[in-house]
Amino acid sequence: MIDFLRRLIKHNKQKVFLIVDGHPVHRSRQVKRWVHRHRKRIRMFFLPGYSPQLNPDELLNQDVKTNAVGRNRPPKPAGDDAAGTIAPAKYTTPTSGCQNYFKHKDVQYAAT
Repeated sequence: MIDFLRRLIKHNKQKVFLIVDGHPVHRSRQVKRWVHRHRKRIRMFFLPGYSPQLNPDELLNQDVKTNAVGRNRPPKPAGDDAAGTIAPAKYTTPTSGCQNYFKHKDVQYAAT
């Protein structure tokens, strides 16, 4: 995590505001100390304990589960090397619809 944070501030001239979840790595003593030492360059904000509605990743996960995969069974494989369900094009490129998740009222904070 600290390596990631180093690279993050190295490549940004402005102060970085990073929104993270409650993963133990994010809350570790080492990370807290490092962030404190570099507080002029970075600030971390923690999402509440259970807040999927505030996390754009959760919107994507729910959309994929509901619309891409759902309860559909994959087609019967033609052989051992046959692929399962393939994700629709909507989910294959970074800008292909994923930007819309940031328009949701609960996650607009992450788009600014």
